[in-house]
Amino acid sequence: MDDFLAARSQMALSLGFHIIYACIGMVMPFFMAVSHYKWLKTNNEVYKHITKAWSKGVAIFFATGAVSGTMLSFELGLLWPKFMEHAGPIFGMPFSLEGTAFFIEAIALGFFLYGWEKLNKWFHWFTGVVVGVSGLASGILVVAANAWMNSPAGFEYVNGQYTNIDPIKAMFNDAWFTQALHMCLAAFTATGFAVAGVHALMILKKQHTDFHYKSFKIAAAFATVAALLQPISGDISAKDVAQRQPAKLAAMEALYKTEKPAPLLIGGIVDEKNKTVSKAIEIPGALSFLAHGDFKAEVKGLDQIPEDEHPPVAITHYAFQIMVGLGTIMMVISVTYIIVLWRRKTVLNSKWLLKLFVFAIPLGYIALEAGWTVTEVGRQPWIINGIMRTKDAVTPMPGIAWSFYLFSAIYFSLSLIVIFLLYRQIKMVPVLYQSSNTDSWNK
Repeated sequence: MDDFLAARSQMALSLGFHIIYACIGMVMPFFMAVSHYKWLKTNNEVYKHITKAWSKGVAIFFATGAVSGTMLSFELGLLWPKFMEHAGPIFGMPFSLEGTAFFIEAIALGFFLYGWEKLNKWFHWFTGVVVGVSGLASGILVVAANAWMNSPAGFEYVNGQYTNIDPIKAMFNDAWFTQALHMCLAAFTATGFAVAGVHALMILKKQHTDFHYKSFKIAAAFATVAALLQPISGDISAKDVAQRQPAKLAAMEALYKTEKPAPLLIGGIVDEKNKTVSKAIEIPGALSFLAHGDFKAEVKGLDQIPEDEHPPVAITHYAFQIMVGLGTIMMVISVTYIIVLWRRKTVLNSKWLLKLFVFAIPLGYIALEAGWTVTEVGRQPWIINGIMRTKDAVTPMPGIAWSFYLFSAIYFSLSLIVIFLLYRQIKMVPVLYQSSNTDSWNK
């Protein structure tokens, strides 16, 4: 493995692991806040137990997210020094603000975890809300920095020099809103389905049904609403990408030739050597409509883009198909869930629906990883779109492959630890649920 590939692989691995930890840590506090609020309003002890159980999960993912996020910060400087040399002063503001949001989140989480029976009950609830809001703000700020790489703004690039830097304009670049919206909905969808699926599994096993059903309803509510809003966000994102990054859109749809109107491809096998796609289902004019809001509009293909600026088409196309396909499945499950609730008012007797949620546990995170693959691979060969190529930003230091192997071992070890801790928490639920001793929750 050459150093350039090793550097890219290490960043992909780091981002792939961190995004899962970050999303769960960003979304779970909102689930926790809802269950806590229900306990305060109804005085139903089950909701208190749910809140405390979920808060321990939040603590686990906050810690792992902090570790993996810190490693990513070092990797940006060590693996891509040329990029950080020029980009750091421009898009450093969202990273600085993200650090502030992180510290607020850490302080609020400390208050929440150790504030039981010590703080005013509504102030205690409020600290949990702050954990969620500050975590969400952290995610949005990081996405704003990534959006800048796709839509660079806030500077002038003249003769290889970056001048007239405007950090505010860089942070609120043309892509930040669409990417942040899409990412936040994806996080709520993925985490909602994962959490709901775990509780659905416990219901099917008939283990403390009341506890798990109440938990399931809260997570499923977030998941279904986010999944149904996601297509709207996807449409906004598609139109934005069509304007700013036509090469990425062409790679997403494996559109080698400019067409008017352009069909939308479902599936298909990409032949990058011959620049063709076979065995795909074509929907005439659909891509033109998705990209430009007009079924007869022209969509720019890769034939109008210099070949040395083509993204890897096969990877981008397959990742896009996976993301859309899994998103569609989760949307169908969401509609089905709403219909069942409307007709029956409960899902406890609908084992087939609970099994659908169990099946959907990993789908959101697979779609999330596929979406980030589209975002990052689809931007290649640029690290700053249209300004700096990725190969020009990599460190000249040798031996990056060994760093990749080391970090791979660290991330896989960290994941095993997380799985063990979560498994132990799930196994402890019966004991905690049966106990009325508050101190047992705080050990």
